[in-house]
Amino acid sequence: MAKRPMKAAFQGERGAFSQQAVRQLLGDGAEVLPCQRFEEVFQSLRVRKVDAAVVPIENTLAGSVHENYDHLLHFDDFEIVAETSVRIVHNLIASPGVTFRKIRRVFSHPVALNQCLDFFTNHPDIERVPFYDTAGSVKMIMEDGLKDAAAIASALSAEIYGAKILKRSIEDDRRNYTRFFLLRRRDAARRAATNRSAARGWKTTLVFTTRNIPGTLFRALSAFALRDINLMKIESRPLRGKPWEYLFYLDFLGDLDEPRVQNALSHLSELADFLRVLGCYPRGE
Repeated sequence: MAKRPMKAAFQGERGAFSQQAVRQLLGDGAEVLPCQRFEEVFQSLRVRKVDAAVVPIENTLAGSVHENYDHLLHFDDFEIVAETSVRIVHNLIASPGVTFRKIRRVFSHPVALNQCLDFFTNHPDIERVPFYDTAGSVKMIMEDGLKDAAAIASALSAEIYGAKILKRSIEDDRRNYTRFFLLRRRDAARRAATNRSAARGWKTTLVFTTRNIPGTLFRALSAFALRDINLMKIESRPLRGKPWEYLFYLDFLGDLDEPRVQNALSHLSELADFLRVLGCYPRGE
């Protein structure tokens, strides 16, 4: 019997950069469930409508996706099992038969529009029109048959909706990447974690809180420094119900099976009021 392909939820319309992340993480054969909101993505995994969820966590230009950090804390029955980075290539896309000279409006998500400012500076007669989604803007111009409009989105969205790419890679910064997490329910993640080999090593993500007294965060981070564990990122988020106190999300290079990592976490647990490991997963490209 053929194995059923995995089904993954993501935020956005079909053709969004998140769908490209699904392909990179799960292969072209994965089934997808597009969702309007990030919370809907997490809820779809919780109620088992899907096997996995793929969510963006940070962009090299726009920074962290704070909402998804908050969801990682709230949906405590999930685990991060993989990560990937998607190169964000913004393309100018229109309906077949529409030429660049006819374009008077360009629709896209506000973040995408702001990442293509040089294009609009060079073409001041073209209006920027914010839209709820990059791929959704392609879907809209195709469904409405707009002849004076284009969208900024991925090449995948042009492929899915039968649109035409007028100009490729119009983003200001070619070093534009978004990092995505692959999430599974903890029971499924444990069953899948049988092979502990990874070509580029392992990364661990956790969240903790400390008492709000001088030097506590320094001592917490020293648990890793004393064991030569490389910290990749630290992100603070407000601690709800406790004004001016914070949660700290931490990424570091290391496997939970390593003695030095176990010792570091034991050390940290002595200093932290709250500590949860969100996932240990192969380091992405």
